[in-house]
Amino acid sequence: MVASDKDPREEVIQAWYMDDSNEDQRLPHHREPKEFVSLKQLDELGVLSWRLDADNYETDEELKKIREERGYSYMDFCEVCPEKLPNYEEKIKNFFEEHLHTDEEIRYCVAGSGYFDVRDRNDAWIRVWVKKGGMIVLPAGMYHRFTLDSDNYIKAMRLFVGDPVWTPFNRPHDHLPARKQYLQAFVQKERSDHAVDAAA
Repeated sequence: MVASDKDPREEVIQAWYMDDSNEDQRLPHHREPKEFVSLKQLDELGVLSWRLDADNYETDEELKKIREERGYSYMDFCEVCPEKLPNYEEKIKNFFEEHLHTDEEIRYCVAGSGYFDVRDRNDAWIRVWVKKGGMIVLPAGMYHRFTLDSDNYIKAMRLFVGDPVWTPFNRPHDHLPARKQYLQAFVQKERSDHAVDAAA
């Protein structure tokens, strides 16, 4: 039997570069031709991801281990859909405003699906489609936004270190320490690595 080298995360998390069209934000917005982004490329931007067993999240040992290792003491659920979320239209509009947080944003999709858009090093939008079983961590200081896809439903577990702070800082907030630390850790580091490669 040939061992598959396909990453199991790819079944629940996919990413691609977005086009510039102003059509419905819930559409996939692929570029023509399509330009996919690997999970390794997301890792390099600081976006971590896992594939977990969404049907058994209460007893999932892997989730428990991640929570212990990363200190995620707080947990709740957020259902985003027109029927369940109060002030749905306003909330969806706010989620889709480009913003950052001073802490990690941790989302584990236990049902449904949605798009987390993140900026690459050149400020281009990457759309990250997270489906049931996918968990992602967006680092503090990374500009991003969220929208539902055309199915209009996601149920996500929200995790947090300590007491949750959900404050979004809409772009521009480049003066915040979290933003400076993000740039230092993931953007400038990468540029200096390439400069070293070029000089070698």
